[in-house]
Amino acid sequence: MLIEVDDVTHVYDDGGRGRTVLEDLTLRADEHRIGVVGANGSGKSTFARLLNGLVLPTAGAVRVDGLDTADDGRAVRRRVGFCFTDPDAQIVMPTVREDVAFGLRRRGLTRDEVDERVDAMLEEHGLSAHADHPAHLLSGGQKQLLALASVLVTGPDLLVMDEPTTLLDLRNAARVAETVARLPLQVVLVTHHLDLLAGFDRVLVFDEGRLVHDGAPDAAVGHYRALMAALP
Repeated sequence: MLIEVDDVTHVYDDGGRGRTVLEDLTLRADEHRIGVVGANGSGKSTFARLLNGLVLPTAGAVRVDGLDTADDGRAVRRRVGFCFTDPDAQIVMPTVREDVAFGLRRRGLTRDEVDERVDAMLEEHGLSAHADHPAHLLSGGQKQLLALASVLVTGPDLLVMDEPTTLLDLRNAARVAETVARLPLQVVLVTHHLDLLAGFDRVLVFDEGRLVHDGAPDAAVGHYRALMAALP
């Protein structure tokens, strides 16, 4: 899908004062794997949230496959799935099975169709044995896989992930990364784990609210490392 960002600025209300977190951002992106890096507060997470309408631009426009996130928010969110850093922020149902099924409500599916999709998704992500377990008692890695399964079961065309491995140990981070690498759909991945970007098609580097580098992974990661090394 084509992502179009035109002259976007976003300003947060910070205690009655405006705080600019993205400024004059314009880009076109349709690559299969797009990475996003930057220091905390650089604007990268705001950029990710713009892509499915969780955040609307203060100025400018964001379109995904021709759909404007401000005017066509519901249609955009049916096409663009989003995974948060903390899976507890998006696990909403008591059990694993119920949580995966939740996103299929109002899809016009029969009970058998829902069960078939849920069972397939649990199997694909290694969660079948936990189907009836309390969702919030899973391990950190299992919770992130559950959050991912609950998004993917709805069939998005684009998956946006905001630092999905930040709260995980190395083993679980690797497991989630391997799962994401196998996905056939388009992915935008915001991450501090730079090794996850190997093999990506394009990496965006944000700094102080601006896109400061846009290119292949090696060059982009090198640019980001140089930025970090220059900090006092």
